[in-house]
Amino acid sequence: MKNYSLIIGIDISKSKLDIIGINANSETILQHQIIDNTKTKINLFLKKIINKYSIVNVLVTFENTGIYGYLLACSLEKLNMDYCNLSALEIHKSVGIKRGKSDKKDALVIAQYAITNKYKLKLSVATEKHLTELKLLHTQREKITKAIRQFQNNKETELFLPKKMLSEFLKSNTSILKNLRKNLKLIDAQILNIIKTNDVLKTDYELTQSIPGIGPQTATYLLIVTKGFTCFENARQLACYAGVAPFPYQSGSSIKGRNKVSHLADKKLKSLLNMCALNAKKHDHQMNTYFENKVKEGKNKMLILNNIRNKLLHRVFAVIKRQQPYVNIHNFAA
Repeated sequence: MKNYSLIIGIDISKSKLDIIGINANSETILQHQIIDNTKTKINLFLKKIINKYSIVNVLVTFENTGIYGYLLACSLEKLNMDYCNLSALEIHKSVGIKRGKSDKKDALVIAQYAITNKYKLKLSVATEKHLTELKLLHTQREKITKAIRQFQNNKETELFLPKKMLSEFLKSNTSILKNLRKNLKLIDAQILNIIKTNDVLKTDYELTQSIPGIGPQTATYLLIVTKGFTCFENARQLACYAGVAPFPYQSGSSIKGRNKVSHLADKKLKSLLNMCALNAKKHDHQMNTYFENKVKEGKNKMLILNNIRNKLLHRVFAVIKRQQPYVNIHNFAA
């Protein structure tokens, strides 16, 4: 990454942005200021920065706060300004011992992190509109499916309510479930429509599902978390993100533990991959043979399933890279 004369750190909240700017020596050259988190205020601030400093000398950095940072990212993209949307967890882990907290201090920490780690930073791009819509719809879908599970769990209520009261309760419950399932179908149709109207997403969606064990929900979620397979370079990186990549646990001569997966993971993706691994073991002869052979060797079943999760992610990246559907060559073996 090139050298910038001004690195701006921005702490984002729902209603405001805390901003501070420093140079490569961590000296404050843009004093702390607060602006409203609105499109008008953000554009006004950025244009002032462009007028005062050359646009090629400015880097804007901020934490990934989801929808709260969307207006800022869009404005930066529109003005062709360099910016980095950073991992909040990574910044938090890099700070070390920290006493006290304020938005001003957080903005400074973000800018300082960018200077310290500039060798590994990558410039961000605003998520395309259809991917943002896909993410929002998927979040809505998760809320509805959770609500459906809650309304379906009536066993305790049925045991203790009087018959008349229970009848009214079940009637209301049935009506709510009917509406929830109806809305779930509408959201599924909207998600599918977004994917089908974009050629790149449609192709990647179909390629991913060509792999035995991977269904539409996992394929959709993979499109979302990888931003259309653009933000991970290889399967190992995605496996680390999903929490299925094993890491060594040893130190010196006294600590020699077995390899473990990290608890820092996208739990939703990990759960989906677990279901995919079970399906692959059931329907893919190669995966089933692998599972049975490892069990005979005395390997732990959960360890074997985790290996299958990894294999599935490597298959995903293989079909995306080749842009060709998965072909199980064992089906053609003599």
